[in-house]
Amino acid sequence: MILAGMADCCCPEPAAVAEPVACPACQTASKPVDSLTVKALLTEVALRRLEAADYRFCAGRGCDVVYFAGGGSTFVAGDVRVRVGQKEPAGLGTVCYCFGENEVDIAEEIERTGDSLAVDRVRTHIAAGRCACEVRNPKGACCLGDVMSAVERLRRAVKGVARP
Repeated sequence: MILAGMADCCCPEPAAVAEPVACPACQTASKPVDSLTVKALLTEVALRRLEAADYRFCAGRGCDVVYFAGGGSTFVAGDVRVRVGQKEPAGLGTVCYCFGENEVDIAEEIERTGDSLAVDRVRTHIAAGRCACEVRNPKGACCLGDVMSAVERLRRAVKGVARP
């Protein structure tokens, strides 16, 4: 699998924290997420509970927690304006929040044409400066790597090698 290079991505990854932090609900390793992302994606009601803190994103598929902070503040899937692709069943998630690329459409495109151009479509948008992953993607980072991984996984699934 080819990984997205920094030149391909629309925004830098959040700064890494020296010590890994596990989600308090599922113990999945989390990633830091900018408060701008959290504020942009919380519902109006959830935004009223936001506290100044360093938030982290939990990608655990079976976990309802999306964002949490060290002081115990948590936000679950119902507190977020969009469906979080990492929380959806495999094969059903959104992989590009700016341009609507999702696993269902990618799989259908592969079944119909034999391949998917989702990566090329997203790269074209990135090159044109159209993406806003830092505020649209719940993890607050470039989605190109997620799109690439989904296309590869779904190619194998459609060919009957593996399930999504």
